[in-house]
Amino acid sequence: MLFIAHCTDKADHLQVRLDARPDHLAFLKAKGDALKLAGPTLDSDGEAPTGSLLIFEDTDLEAAKAWAAKDPYALAGLFESVIVKPWKHAIGGGL
Repeated sequence: MLFIAHCTDKADHLQVRLDARPDHLAFLKAKGDALKLAGPTLDSDGEAPTGSLLIFEDTDLEAAKAWAAKDPYALAGLFESVIVKPWKHAIGGGL
């Protein structure tokens, strides 16, 4: 089953993001082919990161939430909020 995780960064936490980024990228890489898409959301200028959007496979909603909670960004206290929801691919690109 596919899920999205929409994570919003706390204000003024860019350094937290930068410090945790290598561990975050390793965490995502370890998800293997189950991670379909991932990247930062950006401010209105399209420059500064404001959060993250992930699309990934997992067994159920509780497992998806548990995986997202282990993200090094989450563990470092970067996120103001994290929303994890089931998602259905309907149009575009081959997931």
